[in-house]
Amino acid sequence: MGSLPLEAIQSGLTDSDAEVRRTSAELCATHSSVECHSLLDDPDVFVAEMAAWALGERSPISDVEIATLIDRTTSHAEAVVREACAAALGSIGDIRGLPAILAACSDKPAVRRRAILALAPFEGDEVDAALTNALTDKDWQVRQNAEDLLNPRS
Repeated sequence: MGSLPLEAIQSGLTDSDAEVRRTSAELCATHSSVECHSLLDDPDVFVAEMAAWALGERSPISDVEIATLIDRTTSHAEAVVREACAAALGSIGDIRGLPAILAACSDKPAVRRRAILALAPFEGDEVDAALTNALTDKDWQVRQNAEDLLNPRS
């Protein structure tokens, strides 16, 4: 993609076409001055998922953006968005996101898989307990992710 003026990206976030909003959300990953956290509530799940990804990739990220990711990790109606928010919080690595990631470790399988991986930048008893608990999860991918974090291959 070529370079777009910030105004075009901002305008795209409210476009009636979901694909335009999704593309604008994607561009927000490298344009942290454009606020896109409101797209976490977009009626199109793929737009909301892309907004979560973009927030996880941008630097710097604002307190409001982190707070919104934290909230949607545990409250969004769509599992794919909760999963993307948990992954974004893990990518950011801000300790404020840890309680939401830990809560996501008890969600649906796809969310649990991503939440376990999102624990990678964190340490502590709660993290160790979540990883140990995940070793007995009924979903084999959750178990494998926990195993990979607890015993990384050298």
